[in-house]
Amino acid sequence: MSTQDPTKQYLKSFGSLRPQKPPPTALASTSIPDFHTLLNTSNRILCLVGAGLSASSGLDTFRGDGRLWHDYQVKSIATQEAFECDPGLCWLFYAARRHEALVAEPNKGHRALAELARRMGRERFMCLSQNVDGLSQRADHPSEQLKLFHGSLLNLKCNSCPYTEKDNASDPIHPALVTDPSVVSTLLQSTSEPLHNRISFLSPDHIPALPRSSLPHCPACRTDLLRPDVVWFGEGLDKSMLQEVDEWMDAKDGKIDIMLVVGTTAVVYPAAAYIKEARRRGARIVVVNASEGELGSVGRMERGDFLFLGDAAEILLRLFEPVVRGVGCGGCGGYAAALKMAPDRMFDTGFQELF
Repeated sequence: MSTQDPTKQYLKSFGSLRPQKPPPTALASTSIPDFHTLLNTSNRILCLVGAGLSASSGLDTFRGDGRLWHDYQVKSIATQEAFECDPGLCWLFYAARRHEALVAEPNKGHRALAELARRMGRERFMCLSQNVDGLSQRADHPSEQLKLFHGSLLNLKCNSCPYTEKDNASDPIHPALVTDPSVVSTLLQSTSEPLHNRISFLSPDHIPALPRSSLPHCPACRTDLLRPDVVWFGEGLDKSMLQEVDEWMDAKDGKIDIMLVVGTTAVVYPAAAYIKEARRRGARIVVVNASEGELGSVGRMERGDFLFLGDAAEILLRLFEPVVRGVGCGGCGGYAAALKMAPDRMFDTGFQELF
């Protein structure tokens, strides 16, 4: 007959009763009215956006180092070395991306951030973008309040001389640079590149996809090729731009009230550093993302932070609706309701009343 304590035996049947560690988002608020209260008392906002902002415009987020384009690893194409080896292959890839970006339209999120920037002004609002699709610019986001960390697909520069060209929306950018996937596949078959080399890197005996003479040439020096003015793997960011961001952060006694993180895990430098620095300066972290599992460098959220999951375009419009009034409203009547309120009450209304 067993002499074991019945209570202990009963508890043992449940296994380990150790307390579970709360999820990293446990302390974050999801209340839009509470966010409006914070917004109404905030003086300076730093915003960091990534590919998730443009997802509802139909653009690929291009996340992950293993992504492929026509069996070529994207990371092996987006380098200066690849451009020197086969500029035609690089240009075909970027012509396709340019086409996708130009066909897409800025969404309500792009427009809401652009209007917020105009309303707050340069001293109070700054947006750091990791996107190269040009949709923020096409939403008329004030250029002095938009820092393009990775450049833009619509900007060009000479591969050797100082020539640059902004906002070139030609599609295709050159007659030889077709964007039809089936035509591109046929062109790339002529490279005779073994599949394993396509996936890993360009082999030394690689056959160029297009002759150099048929590619966009610099109109200034007339000798070298134009290339997309984007930051390729292995290249550094614009130092003067980073200096401008640092100067903005140091202004107004260096205090930042809100660090808005939209559609990005922000795991690479300098994005991760800005989030940590903003928190050090007193900012509440506000994350807008499709998934709770993609917090990245934000890490564990603290009490007073906010987390909003879903379509970034729809969420941003709701977060800033009392301020931006009419951006992408589609005749819903919410902005008219907001306009009838006293300015000091515009952030106190729930969206059940506004929409």
